[in-house]
Amino acid sequence: MSRAFVNEDQAAAQADTPVERQVSTQPNHLTARGLAQLQAKVAELQQLHSEESARGEMADKQRQAEIERDLRYFNQRLRSAQVVAPATSTEQVQIGSWVTFANEEDAQQRVQLVGEDQADAARGLINWGSPLGRALLGARLGDEVLCKRPAGDQVLEIIRIEPEA
Repeated sequence: MSRAFVNEDQAAAQADTPVERQVSTQPNHLTARGLAQLQAKVAELQQLHSEESARGEMADKQRQAEIERDLRYFNQRLRSAQVVAPATSTEQVQIGSWVTFANEEDAQQRVQLVGEDQADAARGLINWGSPLGRALLGARLGDEVLCKRPAGDQVLEIIRIEPEA
């Protein structure tokens, strides 16, 4: 067999291998709701994997490889999960707190600090380890904090802190 065919076979096999998901180096602090979401995601992926495996030779090998990759990632995130106590303070921002702040133009925004896998900016769920999350975490009611952003630093005033719902 020609060496070219062997290399093409290896290239085809590598093309079918999905790129591994990168695991963050920051501590995996999350809320109890975030833990429940991780557990649900793992259960969903396990079900999908079982269904795909049950198809035997008819299984979509690419899909199966992607599911296995995601299972490795979310199982690792589940193993490293560090659930924080529910945010109860209305005086200091904690993971789980809802925070209303105003920027220099007095535009207000309300966000909740959550774990990395729970973050969803469109829903106001901000990763506690993001630049905004780090600026807010530990701040007290009335404080002005500096958020260091690629678009330029911004001063934010903490207007309201609400406990985790």
